[in-house]
Amino acid sequence: MPRPTIPSAKNPPPAKLPTAPSDVQANLAAIDALFADAGLVRNRRGTAPGITHRLRFERSTPEELSRPAPVPRVAPNGAEWLAVPGWEKMGWLWHVLSTRRGGVSRAYCADDAPGELNLGFTEADDRSAVEENRRRLAEAVSGNAETPLVTVRQIHSTAVVVASRADLEREKPRKADGVITDEPGFLIGVQTADCIPVLVADRKRKVVAAFHAGWRGTVNRVVESGIGRMRLEFGCEPKDLVAAVGPGIGACCYAVGEEVLSSFESQFAYSNELFCEVDDADAVHRKYPMLFLTQRAPGHSPIGPSLHLDLVEANRRQLLAAGVGATRIKVVGGCTSCLPQMFFSHRGSQGHAGRMLSVIGIRA
Repeated sequence: MPRPTIPSAKNPPPAKLPTAPSDVQANLAAIDALFADAGLVRNRRGTAPGITHRLRFERSTPEELSRPAPVPRVAPNGAEWLAVPGWEKMGWLWHVLSTRRGGVSRAYCADDAPGELNLGFTEADDRSAVEENRRRLAEAVSGNAETPLVTVRQIHSTAVVVASRADLEREKPRKADGVITDEPGFLIGVQTADCIPVLVADRKRKVVAAFHAGWRGTVNRVVESGIGRMRLEFGCEPKDLVAAVGPGIGACCYAVGEEVLSSFESQFAYSNELFCEVDDADAVHRKYPMLFLTQRAPGHSPIGPSLHLDLVEANRRQLLAAGVGATRIKVVGGCTSCLPQMFFSHRGSQGHAGRMLSVIGIRA
């Protein structure tokens, strides 16, 4: 057994830490720096004692992340829709972002509720009801219920097609997640029920585009690719573009796994700015955390913050990267999961959901 060290002139006892406030703060800062090197953080006063894992992302609550939805408009035929602020000034442009209200579908509502505006040909809904809903939406945007509509069969890809009147004769829509055109007289659109719709218009050349961006399409840059296709096909310049990011599932509700984080980290230098840790616990869990302790190993308990992705911001950043000026990008707002009375949500309804349509077109 080693002999204990006896204090002497050569081995003086450890010096006492200074107690002046400034010295204490300096020592705490030094301790925090050591913890940070080890991937830990020292808990501050007002939290449980001990040492916890360092947060990789900013900690937020769902309420802090929620983006309010604008006040919807109601067409004379009852169809409800949202407008992009400022776009009404472009007299040559048609556009509408639908909600779930104001239609005739009954597949996704209670028996005593009014009909809904499901615009997707889903298995649960009657095709004739969806066709009537689409006529209502066309009338709301153009004033004519017979205005043609071109959509695509969305496959969570980066495929973008150029639409023309020839598409109106197709029996089945083409597979893609973006559609662009410079032809007037018909609408183009994408369907969503949590994913992000992005509408783009070239004010100079009168070219329009609609993109469907789920997390897979976003991580593969469907919006950036689509704007590149607009430049290739029609000579569009980013300085002439205006864009709108429509309603989708917000960072307040969009919990994701590590595989989604890894995918974004592999593609975007700013990926960490798109994620945050959200405390999903209710008020009782927050006030009485000891009541919900488990014997599971750390990191395996359902209690604690979850990783959330801001898909709206991710697509806004892609518009910026494509050269669209920040002041020419409008974020419409509204979380499809938070507002089930206004929007269809695939996640919020466990897969039993209709579809909204975001449409854009050039007046004839």
